Amino acid sequence: MNLAGWKNKAGAAAPFVVQLLVIMFVVEFVKGALLLTILPVYMKTVLGATAFVVGWSLAAQYIGDNVFRTPVGWLIDKAGYRLSMLIGILLSGSSVLIMATFTHHAWMVAACAMLGVGTAPLWPAVIAGTTEVAGDKAKGTIMSVVYMAWLSGTGLGPVVINFFIHGSNYGPAYRLLLISMGVVLLIALFLPRKPLLREDGEESRHAPAGAAFPAGVAMEAGADPLGEAVTVAGGGAAAAAAMPAAGKKPLGERVKLYFGEVRASLREMNVSVLLFPAMFIQTFALGVLTPILTLYAREVLHLSPGQYSMLLIVGGGAAVALLVPVGKLVDRKGIKGLLTAGLIFSSVSLLALGFIRQLAAVYVVVGLLGIGYALIIPSWNALIASCVPKEKRGAVWGFFLTIEGLGMIVGPIVSGKLWDAFGPSVPFTVSGSVLLLLLALQWRILAKSRGNASYRTG
Repeated sequence: MNLAGWKNKAGAAAPFVVQLLVIMFVVEFVKGALLLTILPVYMKTVLGATAFVVGWSLAAQYIGDNVFRTPVGWLIDKAGYRLSMLIGILLSGSSVLIMATFTHHAWMVAACAMLGVGTAPLWPAVIAGTTEVAGDKAKGTIMSVVYMAWLSGTGLGPVVINFFIHGSNYGPAYRLLLISMGVVLLIALFLPRKPLLREDGEESRHAPAGAAFPAGVAMEAGADPLGEAVTVAGGGAAAAAAMPAAGKKPLGERVKLYFGEVRASLREMNVSVLLFPAMFIQTFALGVLTPILTLYAREVLHLSPGQYSMLLIVGGGAAVALLVPVGKLVDRKGIKGLLTAGLIFSSVSLLALGFIRQLAAVYVVVGLLGIGYALIIPSWNALIASCVPKEKRGAVWGFFLTIEGLGMIVGPIVSGKLWDAFGPSVPFTVSGSVLLLLLALQWRILAKSRGNASYRTG
């Protein structure tokens, strides 16, 4: 299957791109339904697991996804998209089957880890494939489409799945998810067997994300809404230059080469040392909420599945609706004001959310939380991008994304322990307090990076 022909004929609307986007949407739909709605409540109320075990289960998913992102990038480069995605989808579907069949807590944790490994090919394959087919002129447009597919799937999964949960009967919900994985399995059968081809018919030297190590380390969905890491995934200047030589070296030497380049790049960058803990706590604050948000809605607020779906629509809808306008404001007005407002909105909303019991007030606070995160996401990623000179992207972005990925691993574990030991309000208090700490850190970071910024700091 010669994808160069598709590229010339259809551009960003190539059938290959559509296939990848549909797979992205459906897989994120399944992940969102499992991680945000089914597992937290199902494991605690039906299987009798503690919140700590629930947190470890979700952390296992993030660990599996992040650890295997780089070797999967190598597999995509060597074996092509079809085999890589088929293996990933089969593992993901098997994990859903295990969750629906077994009841022991160890099986659930193992299934979550398998889900992470299975979904590891998703972002490297989609980003590398869509940007390669769309070409440089349409790269910005195609990335907007990719993120819309991700946001749509992640947002609709938790909402739609509530209508298939009947009390303690999760059978219909699991059947829907298994059918969904069967659909993407069929779609993956028609993906190209080999990596993308150049117009001259030769195999592309732009290795898919992760092939040269930096790009695929920890690109979690949503970790880079500005698309900066795509420069690396699609063959940034530094990464592309190093790729042919690095690909011939043993894995151990490639790892040493990568970390040596990271160390050299960080020494040359004029950034505050506070940036590294700030990147961790930014995702840690979000990770703390992941395992307990649904538990809080069902066990503390006693919301019905329909009411919880509406809660997700209010918060998620506010965030999605404002992301693009806020991104434009960041470009025009700078980072500081919008990031400060977002952190204040989000931290105050989280501190209040743990103690509010009136449903109308909860909807208002969740809406404010969605607005806060809509302000944080574009401005925070603009801040990170401003600290990375263009010529250093290949070495540094993967390292930065790894630090952010650790926050999503540690957050759910800590959250479950806090819930079990101190009660349901404490995780919200910790998350809000961490964002207040980030508010203080970001002022120092902006002051240090102002002279090095590619974005105006305000």
